[in-house]
Amino acid sequence: MTAARLAPSLLDRLPPVRGRLTAGAPLAPVTWFRVGGAAEVMFRPADVEDLAGFLAACPPDVPVTPIGVASNLLVRDGGIPGVVVRLGRGFADIGTRDGRVVAGAAALDVNVAMVARDAGLSGLEFLAGVPGTIGGGLRMNAGCYGREMADALVELDALDRHGRRHCVPVAEAHLSYRHCGLPEDWIFVGTTFAGTPDAPEAIGQRMAQFTRQREETQPIRARTGGSTFANPPGQKAWALIDRAGCRGLRLGGAVVSEKHCNFLVNDGAASAADIEGLGEEVRRRVAADSGILLAWEIRRIGLPGTPRANPAIEASS
Repeated sequence: MTAARLAPSLLDRLPPVRGRLTAGAPLAPVTWFRVGGAAEVMFRPADVEDLAGFLAACPPDVPVTPIGVASNLLVRDGGIPGVVVRLGRGFADIGTRDGRVVAGAAALDVNVAMVARDAGLSGLEFLAGVPGTIGGGLRMNAGCYGREMADALVELDALDRHGRRHCVPVAEAHLSYRHCGLPEDWIFVGTTFAGTPDAPEAIGQRMAQFTRQREETQPIRARTGGSTFANPPGQKAWALIDRAGCRGLRLGGAVVSEKHCNFLVNDGAASAADIEGLGEEVRRRVAADSGILLAWEIRRIGLPGTPRANPAIEASS
């Protein structure tokens, strides 16, 4: 049974909200991969208070899954049971004060970088190269070009599953490479970054360099989800994938990018199962070649879809 078929009875159990509750909301159109099933119920809270009240009154047995713009997320074909929380405009404010940048969890990373630039605050330029929103970046301690969120964070603002608010100093968040140590069921609602004074022109030049580098080396115009696997200690995932002969490998409509082989791409006909299956085949081949088992960096969530005939793995032509 897919998640969407349960929706009417679940809606009856949910508390009233000021935002919007939608049964059987399709998720493929809002994910960067453009694949996946539906949310049993989608909740778009109006603001932090609306979300906190919902969490406090939501039955404890109902799963609650937050998503942002789903730039680093693979939703499986059977959809997501329970409530999917998608933060919107009420969580996207960005401001500066006293050398700090305060951003809502739904703010786009690149927009935060631009606000910091305009305020003459350096240290957040790397966010111009991070796809997605601040909330998703906090959950995985996102980063690129030698920087990660932990390097600039002051505190993280989150709601727990009971709707209680927590402002956590960065030292207590236990951040490490692509990992945040705060509970998985907490939903980030905002954060504070520290910046260093610098000329906006110089900051802008560094941001432009990051943007050019990303455009030149990554398949950013394709239906992809960003870096698929985390870099093992002292290694580059793409190099291991390339050495194992996986560049251009295909499963159904999923392809290992020729441009950057740590990216999986939907050619327009892929299912989530194709993408996940191709990723697992890449992991198998890399392990056989180098003895290293790559760890997924992309989050994979939801239920599997209806089984179908398995497509064959195809090498690059």
